Amino acid sequence: MEQQDSRRDRRLIAAFDFDGTLTTKDTLFEFLLFYFPLSRLAAGFALLSPMLLLYKLKVISNNEAKERLFRYFFNGTEINGFNQKCREFAAGIEKLLRPEAIAKLKWHQESGHQLVIISASPENWILPWAGQYGVKVLATKLEVVNGHITGKFLTNNCYGGEKVVRLLSEFPDRGNYGLYAYGDSNGDKELLAAADFKFYRSF
Repeated sequence: MEQQDSRRDRRLIAAFDFDGTLTTKDTLFEFLLFYFPLSRLAAGFALLSPMLLLYKLKVISNNEAKERLFRYFFNGTEINGFNQKCREFAAGIEKLLRPEAIAKLKWHQESGHQLVIISASPENWILPWAGQYGVKVLATKLEVVNGHITGKFLTNNCYGGEKVVRLLSEFPDRGNYGLYAYGDSNGDKELLAAADFKFYRSF
């Protein structure tokens, strides 16, 4: 009985994937559409198509493909201007949200659970949105040198097993808390496997 009570009284953490889970679309692609004219995007993706094919064929990793894409579009971009565009984009994220996902997020908040978003997208446009909900963000960090984006990632792309690595780095002693996890893709399977309560494309 004491052991059961101890488990019931543990703190609870709710970890949400962002793209496709809290939102209906991939926010990286939506951000590119927001940031660049369509003609610039079309030209860029045409040039990157051989690399994207290698990714689809699993010749190169998700991390490498995403970093190459980001380097092509943003290498040399001034970080302050970039972050301003991220804030402007974040202000419009509400229209991309899944109502049932946000209802569940708010339920966890009202229940006193600690919330965290774990995402492969850069943190730059997730943080401004998450701040209004008081939600912690563990996401991909961009390398910045002398005030400019290099196009490289400062951390590993927060995808797949890296999501669990980042979670345990922030919340060690896994046996001391219960974990809810919400995801929608293969990039979330390791996080879901690590959870006590897992929700795949459901809430």
